[in-house]
Amino acid sequence: MRTSKRTTTARRRVTCVARQGRWQRGQAYVELIVMSLAVVPLFMLMPMIAKYQDISHAAQMASRYVAFEAMNNHPGSTGWRSEAALAADVRRRFFGESSAPIKTGDTAGEFDAHRNLFWRAPGGAPLITRFDDVTVQTANAGSQDGTPYLLHSAMGLRAHGIHSGTVIVALANLPAGIRSLEPFDRIDLSIVRRTSLVPDAWAATSPAQAESRFGGLALVNELFDSGIGDVVGFGITASELLGRVAPPAFGQLDEWRDVVPADRLKPAE
Repeated sequence: MRTSKRTTTARRRVTCVARQGRWQRGQAYVELIVMSLAVVPLFMLMPMIAKYQDISHAAQMASRYVAFEAMNNHPGSTGWRSEAALAADVRRRFFGESSAPIKTGDTAGEFDAHRNLFWRAPGGAPLITRFDDVTVQTANAGSQDGTPYLLHSAMGLRAHGIHSGTVIVALANLPAGIRSLEPFDRIDLSIVRRTSLVPDAWAATSPAQAESRFGGLALVNELFDSGIGDVVGFGITASELLGRVAPPAFGQLDEWRDVVPADRLKPAE
């Protein structure tokens, strides 16, 4: 009797396992198909994403070039360069072929020899249809009223403002009719990158020049430079144990001057 019950229980278990196997048959295949619907289009789009990222990096570097051109060309030197001249440089040096030489006045031509052949759509068409689709914008803020600056006139500093360089790249849409490329076939994508900086450097030629610029900002320095410092210093000296304690060095910034030791300097050749 016991053997019969054990046999019946075992048979039931085998039957349940067999039924579960029939029910689960093809489950992995269905899961693979469902996952493929999401993963395969993304996998096929990865080369295009890499190209977009490469163009984005080129736009960022181009915007830095446009902004840093202001370091050598601003009202304090030769004047701002025009957007047309900057755009011509950017198109040839950053959006053309990577081996293009750097030459003054060089312009990019609308032919494959001047293009970056990596930036192409699946059909072979260039992602940047024309070099004119790369545009440059410049802006300068606070150059007259000194908005971003504080007491720059008192320090003898020029305020040419914050200069911004913007590069805009209008990309061509990808070919229509390819499901894995949607929605990049109709979004009219543009990549915009901007860099801002202060074009006129405020570097001092010597520690003495830095002291002359910033020392006058403190009222106490001006007062003590006028001779009051000597009188106050004499009084402090007389009252501090017959001069054993040195008086405060009011108005004297040379106490904190950075001086390079003579043995660390190399003679100019």
